[in-house]
Amino acid sequence: MASIKYLWVNRARFPFGSRNFYRAWGKRVFSFPGHLARNIQRNKFVIKGAKISETAEIGKLRADGHKNKLSIGDFTIIGRVYMALHENVEIGERVCINDGVEILTASHDVNDPKWSHVKKKIIINDYAWIGTGAMLLPGVHIGRGAVVGARAVVTKSVPDYGIVVGNPAQLISKKRTAELNYNPCEFLASNRAWLLG
Repeated sequence: MASIKYLWVNRARFPFGSRNFYRAWGKRVFSFPGHLARNIQRNKFVIKGAKISETAEIGKLRADGHKNKLSIGDFTIIGRVYMALHENVEIGERVCINDGVEILTASHDVNDPKWSHVKKKIIINDYAWIGTGAMLLPGVHIGRGAVVGARAVVTKSVPDYGIVVGNPAQLISKKRTAELNYNPCEFLASNRAWLLG
């Protein structure tokens, strides 16, 4: 929810002069530079053609390639992430992508004598969670509510609510609940200062 407008409209309100009023506004003033930095980061990508919801939280995203190939839905949070945008990367709503994740949309064909470039889009559906340091390779589709474990290397698509771990990532028998109704952006302390006080 990097949009300052969204936070202002949806802010928790307390009686003027109350302890909660001063506590909330202290937190809000303290967190404002971070909000401003994330807004500037998002706007830089949007100016270059990316489609990013104003309620998405963009951390220290490094995206090489054509920014117009990137789309990010509402209430998605992206940490310190690297993306190679040779092809489209479509990220849904309420997705959490942790620090250290790499999203690669291109590689080379090792069976081609000319070592040709192979590009394939990556799709990450709503409520997916990509763990710290995971790597998504060209052409994968991460299903709704799916979980990619920390440091997993995903070479194949992950079904809805599936959980994958390892290198190469393997589907485990346990599944995530299909009853998902949360906003990962609300977990940030700076957003909580506005929304909860």
